[in-house]
Amino acid sequence: MKRYRIAVIPGDGIGKEVIPAGVEVLAALAQRDGGFELAFDHFDWGSDYYKANGVMMPADGREQIRRHDAIFFGAVGAPDVPDHVSLWGLRLAICQPFDQYANVRPTRILPGIVSPLRDVTGPELDWVIVRENSEGEYAGVGGRVHRGLPEEVATDVSVMTRAGVTRIFRFAFALARSRPRKLLTIVTKSNAQRHAMVMWDEIGAEVAREFPEVKWDKMLVDAMTMRMTMRPATLDTIVATNLHADILSDLAASLAGSLGIAATANLNPERTFPSMFEPIHGSAFDITGKGVANPIGTFWSATLMLEHLGERPAADRLMRAIEKVTADASLHTPDLGGSATTRQVTDATIAALRGDNA
Repeated sequence: MKRYRIAVIPGDGIGKEVIPAGVEVLAALAQRDGGFELAFDHFDWGSDYYKANGVMMPADGREQIRRHDAIFFGAVGAPDVPDHVSLWGLRLAICQPFDQYANVRPTRILPGIVSPLRDVTGPELDWVIVRENSEGEYAGVGGRVHRGLPEEVATDVSVMTRAGVTRIFRFAFALARSRPRKLLTIVTKSNAQRHAMVMWDEIGAEVAREFPEVKWDKMLVDAMTMRMTMRPATLDTIVATNLHADILSDLAASLAGSLGIAATANLNPERTFPSMFEPIHGSAFDITGKGVANPIGTFWSATLMLEHLGERPAADRLMRAIEKVTADASLHTPDLGGSATTRQVTDATIAALRGDNA
């Protein structure tokens, strides 16, 4: 029997509520499936750890988790810790050194959930956004000088390399080729950013020649927000830079009904390092401790993790359970306009798993 070691990092805020729910669901799924085992190692890194120790995770933190099969991550950020400290001290401190360069965010309207878009009932919005996750606008290059003085200067430098751009395009084109529509949209801003983004466009066109079966087009990022809202059915697979996809994927989740249902895979496709799976909703301190955080995004992230581990039947079983739960309006949490609790959604998902005879 296969046995997988999962590093569990709930992090901050509602991460400490939804990740334990996800662990419960995964444990129930492994028991129900019977074909594999999951061993969970828990790590208390995050803003509370920072306030006690001055760092978001220990100096040897990556070494502690680098031999795990996957990382199950909750959220990062707290009102009393600067955002750049928490993000660069934990999430990006894992993603970048572990070369998790392909951030994959599926988006579709799940059963029972109503999109805010008029006349969009489901099939019209079924996307996957591929985000370059290692460089670009979040490369971390820049600095500040003359702090506090009238002539203070701050810079953030977007860094794009041919190697980094080429590999994310190859990943995105291959993913598009694997989907029924074989359609890819490249997001750019080369009309204004005339160096790096022009290179981005040129490499996209070069890589496209390797995938003749994929139909592709190009869209300026500002026009892309209009297309996602007004013509969602014209999109399928989308690839964008670190910053652009970060913004567009939140828009996509909102158009699909809620940030609470959205999932992410931070992939190291070569499997040199473990990949990390997380809901995209953030720490959400406004609802922390109330027991109403939506765990669906966490459960969906767990399906991505199972797919990555090669447990496709189990991933499909969990996705069917998720869809059964979202189809029941009485199990909608407040972000979806309901009054269900995290506990109720978790219990219903486990019940759906145990009752799945497929």
